[in-house]
Amino acid sequence: MTVLTTQRLVLREWSADPVDLARIFDIYSRPEVTRWLGAPGLPLTDPARAADRLAMWRERHAGHGGRYGTWAIEVRDTGVVAGTVLLKPLPGRDENVPTEDIEVGWHLHPDSWGHGYATEAARAAAARELAAGTRKVYAVVAPGNTASMAVARRLGMTHVGRRSDWYGGESLETFVLTAPVDGA
Repeated sequence: MTVLTTQRLVLREWSADPVDLARIFDIYSRPEVTRWLGAPGLPLTDPARAADRLAMWRERHAGHGGRYGTWAIEVRDTGVVAGTVLLKPLPGRDENVPTEDIEVGWHLHPDSWGHGYATEAARAAAARELAAGTRKVYAVVAPGNTASMAVARRLGMTHVGRRSDWYGGESLETFVLTAPVDGA
């Protein structure tokens, strides 16, 4: 199911199709991608774990009515999935209870780096969330991940330093995009 479209991209639900599962495995088995994520179970070491990852994403977003998700970034011209864009409530320090703070994030396959896909996909997701009435959208980035910090800056996000409010108290570089004030 298509969630959003941009000039070059289709943001859609990941499916259980073998092609999607193979791409999930290919992305999330790569140390150059997963080293920045700090998520349990990564990097994936068994292709069967891709289905588990998809099930986790579906469960995480089941109660959100499509507003939040972990979506495939598909390139319109080729049909290739470049990676993932996510929009979701940030987990609190306990990592179980979501906060009211909303995160936009991206994870791209190395073969799709350098094309502006992360920026384009994240811009669309963040814009939709701000249009829905959310006042601030955050990006949290592992220290040292200069490529993701550059994406956040290209999105017009402001770096507000390191915060440890989320993800088990991990100290993460934090960027924020604030909705324009009405009439501005």
